[in-house]
Amino acid sequence: MSNNGITPIEQYVIDAVREKRIEKGLSQRELAYLLDLSPSFIGDIESPKSIAKYNLNHINKLAEILECSPRDFLPEKFINAKV
Repeated sequence: MSNNGITPIEQYVIDAVREKRIEKGLSQRELAYLLDLSPSFIGDIESPKSIAKYNLNHINKLAEILECSPRDFLPEKFINAKV
């Protein structure tokens, strides 16, 4: 686990969502609105200083919004949590 409390798999998901969000041309605020969450929510998740993270319900809704599979936010193989 990193010093901000985010595990490597959680960071992978955050990075994958950020990449897809940018690819689709959505701001953090726009994505939060589409998820029906507070405007600062995505900013908190994408901030390396925050412990905020996506849950499975978020992942499912993100896949719908970003027109992809929930699998697109996960690695093909496990991520070794040992650092």
